Amino acid sequence: MTRFQCPGKFQCLKLMLGTWLFLGHWTFVISHSAPVPTVQAIPLPNHEVSFQRDGDEIARYHFGPDLRRPFVFPVIGPSGRSLTRMGHPHDPESHSHHNSIWISHHDVNGISFWDDRAKGKIVHCRILRFDDGPDAAAILTENAWTASNTVLLIERRLTRTQMLPNKEWLLTIDLELQPASGDVTFGKTPFGLMGVRMAKTIGVTDGGGRILNSEGAINEPAVLWKKARWVDYSGPITLKATEGITLMDHPSNPSHPATFHVRNDGWMGASLTFDAPLTVSTNHPLKLKYACYIHGRPSTNDIWRVFNDFAKTR
Repeated sequence: MTRFQCPGKFQCLKLMLGTWLFLGHWTFVISHSAPVPTVQAIPLPNHEVSFQRDGDEIARYHFGPDLRRPFVFPVIGPSGRSLTRMGHPHDPESHSHHNSIWISHHDVNGISFWDDRAKGKIVHCRILRFDDGPDAAAILTENAWTASNTVLLIERRLTRTQMLPNKEWLLTIDLELQPASGDVTFGKTPFGLMGVRMAKTIGVTDGGGRILNSEGAINEPAVLWKKARWVDYSGPITLKATEGITLMDHPSNPSHPATFHVRNDGWMGASLTFDAPLTVSTNHPLKLKYACYIHGRPSTNDIWRVFNDFAKTR
């Protein structure tokens, strides 16, 4: 066996010095590197982006080419379970468009983007930006609202997750909708623009949950078709945990306070054009902001505090 022998004291000193400089260089680089972001948007296979807090997923954005629209699922609450579901618990076929948290509308120039059997489709075009940080992560995407090979709207969407204490967090969706050619009219309808399908056990009917709006009204008979700044849907998600989501309409939205479409079966939505149609021109794109407060058991004052902070954003 050949034994290693140092080729002289001078050469050994050079080798030792070189090793020391090499290790010292990497120690310097590591100690002066940027901190790892606590909240990250991680690209995944199959056209998905995972929003993670300290490596644990809290939400996932889906934008595959075979989908009728992008959506967010799951939406993880403080207990570690999703507070939303895919589809209606008792009518999954005709309500297959209930995609957890999603954006769409029933009447865009007379074309429905709401139902899965309709002509309209919101097609992902590209991701423009990823943002990671100590308390928030986001993706900026571009979508096309299309029907019969015609693009009606170009949409830019900022989907952002912002961390709050006690494993609560805020999902915000900022939209800019610009007609591709000529004016586009959002027709009068209660369906659209923002929808949330709650987990089955949170629903009033199936799980004994509760609906509460910003005006103090409780459950479907008092909340349905009423204007509000926010609507909260909370209920049991484990044997011991009660959690929920507060859907918030930003004061800058043209229909604010929005009319809310809410049902005891676990569905809630903020209606953009419940009262009247809305026409958007190419030179003046429509800008909208919505938020979902993912929480444990906050007081009404806590919900108002989160809403007021959201209302201050521009």
